[in-house]
Amino acid sequence: MRGVAVAAIALTSVMTMAACAKDSGGGNNSNTGSGAACEFATPPTAPATSNTSAANGDKVDASALKIGLAYDIGGRGDASFNDSAAAGLDKAIADMGIKKENTRELSAAPNEDESAKQTRLRQLASEGFSPIIGVGFAYAESMKLVAAEFPNVKFGLVDSAVEGATNVTPLLFAEQEGSFLAGVIAAYQSKKCHVGFVGGVEIPLIQKFEAGYVQGAKAAAPKIQVEKKYITPAGDFTGFQDAPKGQEAAKGQIDKGADVIYQAAGASGKGVFSAAKQAGVLAIGVDSDQYNQATVADTKDVIVSSMLKRVDVAVYDYIKAAAKNDLSSLPKVFDLKVNGVGYSTSGGKIDAKLQGILEGYKAQIIEGKIKVADKP
Repeated sequence: MRGVAVAAIALTSVMTMAACAKDSGGGNNSNTGSGAACEFATPPTAPATSNTSAANGDKVDASALKIGLAYDIGGRGDASFNDSAAAGLDKAIADMGIKKENTRELSAAPNEDESAKQTRLRQLASEGFSPIIGVGFAYAESMKLVAAEFPNVKFGLVDSAVEGATNVTPLLFAEQEGSFLAGVIAAYQSKKCHVGFVGGVEIPLIQKFEAGYVQGAKAAAPKIQVEKKYITPAGDFTGFQDAPKGQEAAKGQIDKGADVIYQAAGASGKGVFSAAKQAGVLAIGVDSDQYNQATVADTKDVIVSSMLKRVDVAVYDYIKAAAKNDLSSLPKVFDLKVNGVGYSTSGGKIDAKLQGILEGYKAQIIEGKIKVADKP
């Protein structure tokens, strides 16, 4: 009886895969595996030219500035969010004549008291640093207090705003738009039409990544199956710095059949990549172009793309605007239109056909024809 059942299952799989051979999209219609490749919706046509704005290339002298960076947990070297901010500072140093000794970088500890963040910001301000950039929404409450104490100091705040604080500039992103494209990539790279999402902490910010990813995957392949898992609940920020738990979360989704995993989990994403490599499946990075990050070099072969959250661009542009004393020139939101989010092609897994499909979806988002949800 067991042999008959196995034969029946095999026949069903063959029939299903044959039916899916009529996919209307590009990418990898020849996929094989225990599941079947996706049946794709008709993708939008790629624009003839890019609709994104060009970067302003004017030269600025910022040598008089003393710049402080207060990182979120993980700090420089997390291969993700903080490293992207660090890259923006490094580029500003190289391009604007900033002296390295006139910069200071401090990092947060997991689940630290609010007073520790206040002390960090107050230390930088009292030592004459301005602008000071808080890398992450976790600095919002502390910055509200400290910015009021130092009204002549310029503060930038990634991922949040401080109501009524005129010396705090919010640096906000449309993470859901970049994640939509990550979802399209996952659908076209999946051999089973079954993908996964691993979030670090279940908070509204990370839910934006989830919402866009799921919407993008289902726009590309309406019948796709999406697994979702958060490492820790709201309030427990260790989910951004626990690679073993990231690996465990990804392995659970892989065991259920997912063969492309998108992670928005900070340093915990290293564990997601490890799980993908051990299982022989693919992963999508986040924030930085993680294929090129030295700290995950041993698993880069599974990274098909990364959703680029251009914290580096925001940090660089903020420093530049501060040096010009014109913060009003910054965009209200770093979105697809201003290249504030996007996707990477490092590693060669995004072929020309898929890139054309991605550019088609990107253009429709920029034009407002596709509205990307920021909540699941």
